[in-house]
Order: sequence, then structure tokens, then C-alpha cells
Amino acid sequence: MGWIVAIIVGGLAGWIAEKIMKANHGLLTNIFLGILGAMVLNALLSLVGLGFAATFFGRLVAGVLGACLLIYGWRMVKGRT
Repeated sequence: MGWIVAIIVGGLAGWIAEKIMKANHGLLTNIFLGILGAMVLNALLSLVGLGFAATFFGRLVAGVLGACLLIYGWRMVKGRT
């Protein structure tokens, strides 16, 4: 059940981040960005002693912010190569 919820939250978070960042990705990329974004953001926040609650809303917020961070980072790398 945990993987199904992660895929749903990741897809939703990736889609929201896609709309915020005015990007154009597919469903699988949105799921990947949402899940990886949440993991990256939670890892960064844990370094300073913060973190999001393990609720649906907390995971969604972490996924959206993390996915936006990943999209921004990718644009920075892509623009400099």
C-alpha cells in the first residue's frame, strides 16, 4: 500500500510542480520528480533539523517543493552546458 500512495502523491506533486515551473513532462517523469523531490527536500531539511510531517499533505508539499527544486536545478545545469 505504501508504494501505491507514493506513486499517487508523487504524480500529483510532479504535476503541480510542472504547472508552477511551466514545464512540460510526461506522467512517469512527474511521478519520478515528485517522489525524488520529496526525498531530496526531506534529506536537505533533515540536515538542519527540520522536516515535513508524514501525512498526505506534508508529503505532497515536500514533493512539490522538491520537484520544483529539481526542475530548477536541471534548468541551471542544462543552461550551462
